[in-house]
Amino acid sequence: MGYISELRKFIGSRPIISVGATILVVNEKRKILFQYRSDTLNWGLPGGSMELSETLEEVASRELKEETGLVANQFELIGVFSGPHYYFQYPNGDKTYSVIHLFRAINVSGMLEMNDGESLNLKYFSKNELPEKIEKRAKALIEKMGDQLWDLDSSF
Repeated sequence: MGYISELRKFIGSRPIISVGATILVVNEKRKILFQYRSDTLNWGLPGGSMELSETLEEVASRELKEETGLVANQFELIGVFSGPHYYFQYPNGDKTYSVIHLFRAINVSGMLEMNDGESLNLKYFSKNELPEKIEKRAKALIEKMGDQLWDLDSSF
């Protein structure tokens, strides 16, 4: 059980501040990897919350592997995002204000795999073919970053 789950035992669904990493995987066609999430049933970017004693790069590495099966040997910090646009209420009622550290994965290897039950599908999308149902925080990141997201060099 993770840090956030343990914390929730004491505070219930009340709002918390969660620190985590979100990972951009850009393929050679300049498409970005999204995951269809099992908890919210919409598309989001791979990522998750920090566990005790982890660095943000370790969070990015762990979450990338758990949610996509991919491995990166380096991560580039793109930016840090917080505030009301990154507030989220999960279907179970848990509320969180996310502090998102957006990383680009570099030198990515491996095959796409869904191992942890958090992903129902993994797919690359271009900026012109984004799915309709995008998770609120991912949508806020896309709006904030604009075309810069798709101007990033390939992760592979």
